[in-house]
Amino acid sequence: MIVGGGEVAERKVRGVLAASGQVRVVSPAISPALSLLAEQKRIEWRQKTYSVSDLDDAFLVFAATDNVDVQEAIHRDAQAARVLANIADAPALCDFQVPATIRRGDLSISVATNGKSPAVAALVRKRLELEFGGEYALLTRLAGVLREQILAEGRDSDETKILFQKILHDDIVDWLRERRWERIRQHLEGVLGRPVGHDVEMLIRENP
Repeated sequence: MIVGGGEVAERKVRGVLAASGQVRVVSPAISPALSLLAEQKRIEWRQKTYSVSDLDDAFLVFAATDNVDVQEAIHRDAQAARVLANIADAPALCDFQVPATIRRGDLSISVATNGKSPAVAALVRKRLELEFGGEYALLTRLAGVLREQILAEGRDSDETKILFQKILHDDIVDWLRERRWERIRQHLEGVLGRPVGHDVEMLIRENP
C-alpha cells in the first residue's frame, strides 16, 4: 500500500510494479501517471484520506505524504498491525529502506545509503544510468540464452565458468551497443566451437 499521490508515491508505485507486486494507493488526489495506472487497472486507487482500515491485507506500506501527522499515524498503525512500513524522509521510523535502482531488462543495479541520504543514492543512480545503457539488457539476455545452451550440453561447472570468462570479452558491451552482430557471432562461435544456435539468432534478428 502507498499512501500519497505525488511524485514520491509514483516512484514507490513503479518500483513495486516492477517487482510484480500488487499496489493499493490511498490518496484524495493522484498524479496523472498514477491516474492512468488506475484506469488501466494496474493499481487500486482508494480516493480518500488515510484510515487504519486501509492497512487490511497489506504486506508493506509506504507513507509518502507531505503531512507529518499522517506519516506518524501510519507508522503507529503499521506497528500495531505488524505491517512493515517505509516512512518517507523519516529513516528512524522505517522498518526497511528502499534502494535507488536502475533496471536494464533483467539486470537490476541498486544503490543504498542505509537511509542516511536518499539524495546521494539518487546522484549515484543517475551516474549509473549514464554508464549502464540498454546494451546491458541485451548482454543479460544473451548470457541467459547461452547459459541455457551450455548447461543443456552437460558441461561441468569449471568448464562453464571458463567459457563465460571467454564469452564476456572486454569489448562485448561495445559490440552490443553498436549492434556489431557479425563480430559478436564470430566471437561466440570461436569460443563455443559451434554455431550460435537458433535462440541467439532470434535475439540478433529482434535487435538489428
